Amino acid sequence: MNSNTRLQMILADTPIGIVLPAIAQLSLPNWWLAGGAIRNTVWRSIFGNDCELFIKDFDIAFFDQAGNRSQELAAKASLTEQFPNDLFDVKNQASFARWRPGDRPYTSTEDGIKEWLHTATAVGVRLDTQGQWQFFTPYGLDDLFNGIIRPTPTHIHNQDAHNKASGFLQKCSCLRSI
Repeated sequence: MNSNTRLQMILADTPIGIVLPAIAQLSLPNWWLAGGAIRNTVWRSIFGNDCELFIKDFDIAFFDQAGNRSQELAAKASLTEQFPNDLFDVKNQASFARWRPGDRPYTSTEDGIKEWLHTATAVGVRLDTQGQWQFFTPYGLDDLFNGIIRPTPTHIHNQDAHNKASGFLQKCSCLRSI
């Protein structure tokens, strides 16, 4: 079984498999569900009760050069209405540099996700218009499946990446920080 199939099998019968169709219905341009929800769901599946990392929120990244903050807020409101017990963080990667000083402008959703703190977090999934799963895994899935916390190339010397890694290790001692 290839890595994408394995990832889909892990995620399909979880809250991620439930929210993906609702996110797809929003028709956000070039969207991906990425980040901690995927990472923590996989690590809980692999390491079981020894891992106390849970879904904090669903990070939805999209890219619309002409878009504005109202898209993010409308998408978040729609998802919150459908799933009132969950939190959603919807961000247009085209406007990221406008509200995060010091960051360079991104050229696509994928460009933004590649810059997330850790390789196991820089993983995206979505459904295409036919409901088929698609995957964005710029650093592969080995770190995710092996419980490795590794900063992405941009964040090798970033203290925030190291601090987050320490937090992950406190909640899931089966992980390894590299």
